[in-house]
Amino acid sequence: MFSRWWHYALAIALGLAVVGSALAGLAAALIYPKLPPLEALTDYKPKLPLRIYTADGALIGEFGEERRAFIAIDKVPKYMKQAIIAAEDERFYAHGGVDTLGVLRAAGSNLVSGGVKEGASTITMQVARNFFLSNEKTLTRKLSEAMLAMKIEHNLSKDKILELYINQIYLGQRAYGFEAAARTYFGKPMKDLSLAEFAMLAGLPKAPSRYNPVVNFPRAKARQQYVLGRMRTLKFIDEPTWKAAVEEKLVIRPARQHFDVVASYAAEMVRQTLFEKYGESIYSSGYKAYTTLLRAQQEAANRSLWQGVADYDQRHGYRGPEKQISLPSGKAEIEAAVAKALEDLSPVNELFPAVVLAVTPKLIRAQLQDGSVVEISGASLKWVASWAAGKKGRKLLPGAVVRVQAQPKKQWRLAQLPEIESALVALDPRNGAITALVGGFDFSRAKFNRVTQAWRQPGSSFKPFIYSAALEKGYTPATLIENTPFTLTAEETGNDAWEPKNYDGSTSEVERMRTALTKSLNLVSVRILQGIGPYYARDYIKRFGFDPARHPPYLTMALGAGSVTPLQLAAAYGVFANGGYGVKPYLIDKVYDNRNQIVMQAAPQKVGANAPRVIDPRNAYVMTTMMQDVVRYGTAARAGQLNRGDIAGKTGTTNDARDTWFAGYTPDLVAIAWMGYDQPRSMGRAETGSQASLPIWINFMASALKNVPQKGWTAPPGVVTLTIDPLTGLRLPEGEPGLVEHFYEEFLPDEATIGGDDPFFDFEEPIKQPPAPIESGTAI
Repeated sequence: MFSRWWHYALAIALGLAVVGSALAGLAAALIYPKLPPLEALTDYKPKLPLRIYTADGALIGEFGEERRAFIAIDKVPKYMKQAIIAAEDERFYAHGGVDTLGVLRAAGSNLVSGGVKEGASTITMQVARNFFLSNEKTLTRKLSEAMLAMKIEHNLSKDKILELYINQIYLGQRAYGFEAAARTYFGKPMKDLSLAEFAMLAGLPKAPSRYNPVVNFPRAKARQQYVLGRMRTLKFIDEPTWKAAVEEKLVIRPARQHFDVVASYAAEMVRQTLFEKYGESIYSSGYKAYTTLLRAQQEAANRSLWQGVADYDQRHGYRGPEKQISLPSGKAEIEAAVAKALEDLSPVNELFPAVVLAVTPKLIRAQLQDGSVVEISGASLKWVASWAAGKKGRKLLPGAVVRVQAQPKKQWRLAQLPEIESALVALDPRNGAITALVGGFDFSRAKFNRVTQAWRQPGSSFKPFIYSAALEKGYTPATLIENTPFTLTAEETGNDAWEPKNYDGSTSEVERMRTALTKSLNLVSVRILQGIGPYYARDYIKRFGFDPARHPPYLTMALGAGSVTPLQLAAAYGVFANGGYGVKPYLIDKVYDNRNQIVMQAAPQKVGANAPRVIDPRNAYVMTTMMQDVVRYGTAARAGQLNRGDIAGKTGTTNDARDTWFAGYTPDLVAIAWMGYDQPRSMGRAETGSQASLPIWINFMASALKNVPQKGWTAPPGVVTLTIDPLTGLRLPEGEPGLVEHFYEEFLPDEATIGGDDPFFDFEEPIKQPPAPIESGTAI
């Protein structure tokens, strides 16, 4: 009886097998001819985003719908490949696209569990689905997937299939491919990951949303441990290696884009330029743009600006918490309330959101987004002491949502998001290459780029251009100009009657022009402009790249009443720094396509090659010596802490301190620092260019010039050095003690020269005509 039933069962099984094979053959005959060609695989062109780099290779920006980074299979670390195979397809190198043993194993597992608990898709099948098919759960789609997998296996090598999988698969957080996921979740390239990190990534393809470590770390950790266990079972790793990887503490990046260095304003400038040239294709064509930025200088610019803004905030007091929440009593309830209060807040330039848990006059405890608690005490409490103590009607209470900032030696301080704004730009005056650019305190708060878009009054930082014009009219650094009060009519100012005053209210009978610039004397500067004529000055400044339309020809122009951008001012000071040449700033050096072919390359103006000369080299030299005195003895004397003799520059402070500036340079680097409110208003009575902007410039230059030898400037032909009487400006006989001064050889001070309302000049030769102006404006 048993034998008879066994034969019946075998016959039925064989019959079903024959019918199944016939049906499968029929399906294959119908489906196979309709399978898509494999050009998408054999000529793989992933949608790669536009990536933007510094000149030395640091990533500063990425633009595209998908985060991708192609990596060749021979560059993929061994552990990464093994982790993927252990997690997804342990017989990958043995099967022909469809793993029959895997199908039987999965079927048995699902039969025992009573549901679909285990799948049988191979890596090749996943490649087929990702490139050609949908995710619909139909028999036709599954058959198409299996046959397409076999077709792929017949046409491509195993390593090529794995390479396609590694680069194409979606892994959450807009990351496609494991190289992009490595940067997204861990902030570093795949080659720098640990075994534990490889395993975490390898666990993502099964369900990127479910096992996303940013969203649900415990679930992602469990999946990672499963992958590590499979690697141990398959003998990819030994017991000690497995144990170390399981115990390794992982640091997951938050769900924000991270780059090697913060340069969002510069990256956006590049994006806009390339979009105008190439259109939407830049977001998927894999272009790589290399800028002129230098990573070290950009990092220094960021730090300097952020610190300068923080220092200003501390000088003007704490404004209070961002908001207030009610804290419940239970520990779990407090955790939930803090998490909810901080969920929509992001760190802003090292200012981390936190909720105050406890406040005393000597200690503030606050909880961060990651659940850690920080303490603020000692000197860090000074600037918020009245809030902590509840004085003057101000009280900091538990539940206050605040910002905190890490300090040296594991200390913390209470901080706040600033209302003030700032900008810094640096460039190489020899060719116009922009080496650092910070367009504001935080790009995510405001996309407005203050380096290129903010037209602000330059104040006294504009005086050197008026003084430069005066040198061409026959003034010399030794020229004596009246420093006494006077009143200008409405016709002379273009507005109301005006009585200019020096910043400190001081006056004197006369001052030498050099001293006037060193001390930034307004009375003298206005008289110089009065002497040379506002229309002449307005025409003259065009050679520095200024737009005359933004500088009305009134005497207020002497005090910087026109408007400039920081980038425009940097290019203008570059003329002094490089000996008199006009070079246009530029940011984009080279652009490569996805085949590493150059599609765009800068052709900068270079000093000594194709840069036009715009002022007399003697003018640039004499003006530089005058601005060196500004740094040595004048309004920028605190720059002396850099201990360098090759620095020149000028402070700038506008009326009511609405704008503060410092513009300074060496022979090889120009940097401009600005601070003010976006909606112009007074920064405070004590705020000046020296107080607010100069420290930003100093901190930046301290880093940028570190280990850079001092260079200095050499007097060009036609400059005569004489000894003068400092009181009269008269030339002294050779050997007599006095001050050393520099002159054009045709403008030697044989007798006193008094400039001002009625300047007197006695020259044997006529005054030279200025060189032809250059076109205004700058280009990226």
